[in-house]
Amino acid sequence: MYAAAAAGYLLPSSPVSWTRGRLTMKLLALCLCLALAWAQKPDHAGRPDHAGRPDKAGRPDHAGRPDHAGRPSHAGRQVRASHDDHPGEAPDRCEGLEMDAVAVSEDGIPYFFKGHYLFKGFHGKAELANLSFAELDDHHHLGHVDAAFKMHYEDSPTEHDRIYLFLDHKVFSYYKHKLEDGYPKDISEVFPGIPDHLDAAVVCPNPDCDEDSVIFFKGDEIYHYNIKTKVVDEKEFKSMPNCTSAFRFMEHYYCFHGHLFSKFDPKTGDVHGRYPKEARDYFMRCAKFSDDSNHVERERCSRVHLDAILSDGAGNIYAFRGHHFLRKDEENDTLTADTIESAFKELHSEVDAAFSHEGHFYMIKDDHVYVYKLGEPHTHLEGYPKLVKEELGLEGPIDAAFTCGDKQVVHIIKGQTIVDVDLKASPRVPANERQFISFPRIDAAMCGHGGLKLFVGNHFYHFDSVMTFVAARGLPAQSKISLDLFGCDH
Repeated sequence: MYAAAAAGYLLPSSPVSWTRGRLTMKLLALCLCLALAWAQKPDHAGRPDHAGRPDKAGRPDHAGRPDHAGRPSHAGRQVRASHDDHPGEAPDRCEGLEMDAVAVSEDGIPYFFKGHYLFKGFHGKAELANLSFAELDDHHHLGHVDAAFKMHYEDSPTEHDRIYLFLDHKVFSYYKHKLEDGYPKDISEVFPGIPDHLDAAVVCPNPDCDEDSVIFFKGDEIYHYNIKTKVVDEKEFKSMPNCTSAFRFMEHYYCFHGHLFSKFDPKTGDVHGRYPKEARDYFMRCAKFSDDSNHVERERCSRVHLDAILSDGAGNIYAFRGHHFLRKDEENDTLTADTIESAFKELHSEVDAAFSHEGHFYMIKDDHVYVYKLGEPHTHLEGYPKLVKEELGLEGPIDAAFTCGDKQVVHIIKGQTIVDVDLKASPRVPANERQFISFPRIDAAMCGHGGLKLFVGNHFYHFDSVMTFVAARGLPAQSKISLDLFGCDH
């Protein structure tokens, strides 16, 4: 409109029209400035959008009306911009965040929600939540995820293995990351008797609870929702703090409050043991931890997967995770922990695979092999690191490597392929390539006189030999790394 009006005064035909033209141009310029000023006015009357609001406990809402827990509610909030418009700075989980919600995916991977963002697993950077749950962007007025859980209810194929996300008064149901027809729905329609603006939720299958249930948390009120009968039983968990998120993992129940957590009994709410504990010590892989963190306690009880593991000639175990390693002595089961930097300074951190051979540790990181002579301290051999291709005859990086007893062959796992490399040969060439189907990926492996142990996520699996592992079409009984290998009591 402004451009068209201005075009009418480009060629005035007289001094009077020239003067009028100049006045009109000035008026047009003033209107344009006012229009630009209004366009740049902050949204929501100067209030910051969702990405800039304080954390869940005590954060302001756009209605200014307190909810049940004493926090302002989210009702009446205006439509915000999409995640891509104002994503804000991605959060860092190692800064001690209070997560908005936690759920376990269909693949058993913990999903931690924070504002617009999602952390997958126990390490790695945040990504926008709408990349995995795209439909969340279709409901901008709902904001962050309040609570989440994966349903476990085998009696109902239409509900089992669904991921439910709760946002204000709405619930979203996803199956294999696709929003199911008819969703989002009001929480009261899907879970009658359960209030809006939840703080946390966790599924509790039988026999953990007396019946297949979901436990909902809002302030200090606890609701046990019977999945089959839809009956709601309100309970009081006196010894538990108010949960800001909760989830079931490795058959245990965890209540997160801020960046701390407590393990609780889902039937009674009882918290046994020394809690609360620092969430970063057990559910995240961070370079630095709190000042009062116990390194041995953290590493043996961490739920984060191992990067590599090996056993030296004397049977002592070295387990590597992120920036730290845990040593377990064969003679007395004594555990010690330290940083990788302190014992293997050339590596710094993040080992991909490791194995021992004739008094030496072979440590593989990305495309390189580092070799250390065992001793106090371990001695880094001159001439290393070398390329994996040069040292072992195949391209790095690799997933796991191990030797069995005093044999001179190292078995190398990459994806779902295992190959053998004769360490006495020159040059070293991979041979005997085989495929396995029992695992899509292996994090670490260790072999000895007792057989082969394969480490996947938070568990390990025992096979009598490499041959039985490759031939396996099913999985043996799983064991917990923290409990069965390192003796963690919680």
